[in-house]
Amino acid sequence: MIKKMVCIECPNGCVLEADTDSKPIRITGNLCPKGIKYAASEIENPERMLTSSVLTEGLALKMVPVRTDRPIPKKDLFRAMEEVKKIRLRKAVAVGDVIIEDLLGLGVKLVATRESL
Repeated sequence: MIKKMVCIECPNGCVLEADTDSKPIRITGNLCPKGIKYAASEIENPERMLTSSVLTEGLALKMVPVRTDRPIPKKDLFRAMEEVKKIRLRKAVAVGDVIIEDLLGLGVKLVATRESL
């Protein structure tokens, strides 16, 4: 089976074709080595950075933007968002402050990306 995708690892935006019928996966269309790694990851274990906002109570900002410190498995994004929706910040935070130390037990931190002062 051939799966087509656009590589997002560099500005080239190569249109990749990954043959998933064979092992190892055969990847074509890449202009740089990053395309091979990207396509293999997308087929075997796709991951995404989670970016969102959390609600505040009693602070100047109504919401504070947050993100994970590294990508999480794509299959866990909706579960992670359910956890993020439960958060209510009641004290000021700075950029980089950890909001959740271990999101969903994945070893990933949820950090603030804006001050709430």
